Amino acid sequence: MLDQVPYQAAWAIFLLPLFSFVIISFLLRPFFNHQPKLSGQVTMAAIGLSFLLSVWVLWSVITQGALSIPEVTWVVIGDTTIKLGLMVDPLAAVMLIIVTLVSLMIQIYSQAYMDKDPGYCRYFAFMSLFTGSMLGLVLADNLVQLYVFWELVGLCSYLLIGFWFYRPAAAAAAKKAFIVTRVGDFGFLVAILFLYSRTGTFDIATLHHLAVAGVLSGTALTWAAIGIFAGAVGKSAQFPLHTWLPDAMEGPTPVSALIHAATMVAAGVFLVARLFPLFAHSPQAMTTVAIIGGFTAIFAASMGLVMNDVKRVLAYSTISQLGYMMLGLGAFGLAPAIFHLFNHAFFKALLFLGAGSVSHTTGTFDMREMGGLGKAMPWTYATFLIASLSIAGIWPLSGFWSKDEILTSAWGEQRIMFYLAMITVFMTAFYMFRVLFLTFGGEYRGGQHAHLHESPKVMVVPMVVLSILAVGSGWLNITGRFGHFLGEGAIGGWEHIFTIFAHPLPWISLIVAILGILLAYMMYSTKRLSAQAIGQRFSPFYTLFSKKYWFDELYEQIFVVRILVDGLFRVLHLFDSRAVDGAVNGMAEGTIAAGSCIRKAQTGQLQLYGLAIIIGVIIITGSFLGIHFWGG
Repeated sequence: MLDQVPYQAAWAIFLLPLFSFVIISFLLRPFFNHQPKLSGQVTMAAIGLSFLLSVWVLWSVITQGALSIPEVTWVVIGDTTIKLGLMVDPLAAVMLIIVTLVSLMIQIYSQAYMDKDPGYCRYFAFMSLFTGSMLGLVLADNLVQLYVFWELVGLCSYLLIGFWFYRPAAAAAAKKAFIVTRVGDFGFLVAILFLYSRTGTFDIATLHHLAVAGVLSGTALTWAAIGIFAGAVGKSAQFPLHTWLPDAMEGPTPVSALIHAATMVAAGVFLVARLFPLFAHSPQAMTTVAIIGGFTAIFAASMGLVMNDVKRVLAYSTISQLGYMMLGLGAFGLAPAIFHLFNHAFFKALLFLGAGSVSHTTGTFDMREMGGLGKAMPWTYATFLIASLSIAGIWPLSGFWSKDEILTSAWGEQRIMFYLAMITVFMTAFYMFRVLFLTFGGEYRGGQHAHLHESPKVMVVPMVVLSILAVGSGWLNITGRFGHFLGEGAIGGWEHIFTIFAHPLPWISLIVAILGILLAYMMYSTKRLSAQAIGQRFSPFYTLFSKKYWFDELYEQIFVVRILVDGLFRVLHLFDSRAVDGAVNGMAEGTIAAGSCIRKAQTGQLQLYGLAIIIGVIIITGSFLGIHFWGG
């Protein structure tokens, strides 16, 4: 039976958080609402156990290879049978660790952050469902099952972004996220149906084999891959479906940390990685992924340069880093992209938790009302500094190792995208240290009566754990073992390290990042360069970036109002009122008119009825004789 334990563990990994959601929603909330802390404890216990089981499964995959999990029949429709199954391979094993570990740290942190919130139980119920849905998505072995959890993740993001639904901005942000991501999900759904019509299967492993064998190829494969990528573009907020993610900051900060680090936005990158053989055998699809990713990286970074809200800077940073990952995938760098996703989960969750810690003390996310917090919040400052150095790609922190592997892949496959990515390295370092200096450096600018203090230990401890990971996780691939584990290349051994340092690109990107930090230091710490003067000199660019390229206005005023409401919807309304309603009303009026005519014939006079009968007999007889005569 011991060899069966990992199989049972794999099922339990995503079922435990789902059971936690059920217990909180239907037991604790109705009957133990006077003890809200129980909901947080149940959530942490479920996700903590899922994490331990994920470690067990990871070890099983390392020692045994991909696990074969028996499938369960789910739906039978005619000759089509859809089964529930789990795909526990190296990619899934790595993602399980990311999701469960980051989610566990966030739930621990949330105990203090959400303390005394009236929706405490509801919050942890939704977080349990969110985590369970993401784990189910990671483990799904067929496209139907994956799509069900994919949509559950979207539903949970809607519920959590709009958690404070009584705030108009939060309600609007939740609706925006739900609607915008549905655009990409429609493409994903069409791709699923198209693949089934061509192959007769939803099984992911079978689709992999068909793509590799060339049975699924050409235009059909390209369009299927593009449709799948559309879903990833929506979930991972890639251009042009990026507008929902900055507004999603209206939700609680721990929700933002989970969305940006380990769940919803990570799902898009994971989807492309999960179906990577389909993309790899379509050059057009790979080029599309690389171009969208590379452009999104620099596009989002440009807006992060000028934002004054800490969380919005981090939101654009997430979009940019996801663009990096997509660029890595498009440059045939599956292992570097997933390695960066792995490292990014830790330092991005840490950055958001640091932002929440600052807000917990100051009551705001506006950097213009902060400053001098490094003295009052040394733990938050130290962990935020580590995360900033990591995302900037400074050696020896984790971001250095994975980001440079992506740049190396781009240099070999997508040279133009490489140059865009290198510019983004400079911008990332600049805007992250702009946040650091404005928030923690200088003097406090938020008011005379503020009581600045460090956050409670229950918030600090998860940040310390994540800071350790933000330093050390990048060393996991120092000998090439991470890439080998994901099936790319042989183990390089310690000579892999010398290969990395012998290549000029890591050093170039390191120098570029340091230059970005120095510029931020001169503008916002020593102030040898005037940020205001530079902003005025480049005011057209400042306006362009701060207005977010007017994409919100383009979508809301032009696309929604002019094209949809005043155009398509008006035409549909006219068709509905004139054609559909007109036809129905015309039929009704014709029936009434016919009834009126018939009613007039019903006079009740027997002589008229007799006359009508005689006339009818004459007509029938005449018709019969005419047919007989002319017919010969």
